[in-house]
Amino acid sequence: MSAPETTLLPAPRRRIHPAWIVAAVAFLALVGAAGFRAAPGVLMVPLQSEFGWSTTVLSAAISINLVLFGLTAPFAAALMERFGVRAVTSVALVLIGAGSALTVLVNESWQLLLTWGLLIGLGTGSMALVFAETIANTWFVKSRGLVIGILTAGSAAGQLVFLPFIAALAQDPGWRQASLLIAAGALAVVPLVLKFLKNSPADAGVLPYGAEAEPGSGAGAIAGAAVHNRNAAVRALQVLKRASKVRTFWALVAGFAICGATTNGLIGTHFIPSAHDHGMPQTTAAGLLAVVGIFDIVGTIASGWLTDRFNPRILLAVYYQFRGIGLLVLPLLLSATVQPSMIVFVVIYGLDWVATVPPTAAICREVFGADGSVVFGWVFAAHQLGAAAAALAAGAIRDATGQYTYAWFGAAAMCTIAAVISATIRKDAGAKEPAPVPA
Repeated sequence: MSAPETTLLPAPRRRIHPAWIVAAVAFLALVGAAGFRAAPGVLMVPLQSEFGWSTTVLSAAISINLVLFGLTAPFAAALMERFGVRAVTSVALVLIGAGSALTVLVNESWQLLLTWGLLIGLGTGSMALVFAETIANTWFVKSRGLVIGILTAGSAAGQLVFLPFIAALAQDPGWRQASLLIAAGALAVVPLVLKFLKNSPADAGVLPYGAEAEPGSGAGAIAGAAVHNRNAAVRALQVLKRASKVRTFWALVAGFAICGATTNGLIGTHFIPSAHDHGMPQTTAAGLLAVVGIFDIVGTIASGWLTDRFNPRILLAVYYQFRGIGLLVLPLLLSATVQPSMIVFVVIYGLDWVATVPPTAAICREVFGADGSVVFGWVFAAHQLGAAAAALAAGAIRDATGQYTYAWFGAAAMCTIAAVISATIRKDAGAKEPAPVPA
């Protein structure tokens, strides 16, 4: 009679559910890991000045980073199921710190491919948005969309915190000190992760936030954990095989690839160099990206709230179309000084930056159920592959034409395509797909 009272029940005297403590630590981890996301656009010009490397060469290093950032994500989701969120997150932060610190020793372009590309790519890919999605799905039943929005905003907050300092250090005393700041930011969060980031509600002896206690829920949780207690790579590939048979998966992949191309790939990598081409000081352009980060936090949290209440497909279509309009007019707004029209662009683009994440994660959860986190990892891989292609292509366009105009116009057209694809995702797709078969 007493056993059910001690099985995965929330402690009645707790003032704060442990899920919110885990979410807070996860937010800080994402902030610490986000330093590098602010770095490439700021450090490209100093690296070009010191070593004479072309925009294409530097874009290649960033592209390798983005490819690994994306391709690591689905395997990281499975690794988190297999070994726990705490271990995977700690290793990821150490990789980011090591890659950033070792960057100060580079003197050949291929070495940048190893530090920016390999080490930091693997580290950031092991966390990123799939980390936020895993935390939300594991620890929350209620308010999942809001939590994903808040955690996704952690990356934006990290860029906001780091960007002004990275830009200032890159000018004086230099880009090496900026790289060390990024390393310090990632490593500083590791002790908090090891102490407070529990792997699951069961580790804390509670149910997920918002869950109702049911007879046998403890046994079910243990059984559910056993399902994923197998090779992480095999699970990730098996989930991909199942998901690839679902049309909705490919619609999400296409839309998110365009999302990555128009955020990390273009604006995140090339906005500062493009503004510099128009005579804008690098610190001023970095300040504008910091403003994007401020409104990204607001927009992403608001998107999570909206996702809990409205059709995520319509939200995606609206977000992509507004982004496309912004990119279409961007070439007309760039100048040596900051005009009011540029402020309007920065605010709107910030609100829209990763507002796509909560509705995309919601559709993955709705259609793919228990496989949702790993499926989202594969969708996020497409996001980063799109970003990598756009970063490289935009660099090549700049070297070939001397400007970025064609890159902005091409990205605007792609956003319209993403809006149409998102609006046409069937709402009943999840009900028509067979349930995943455990391997």
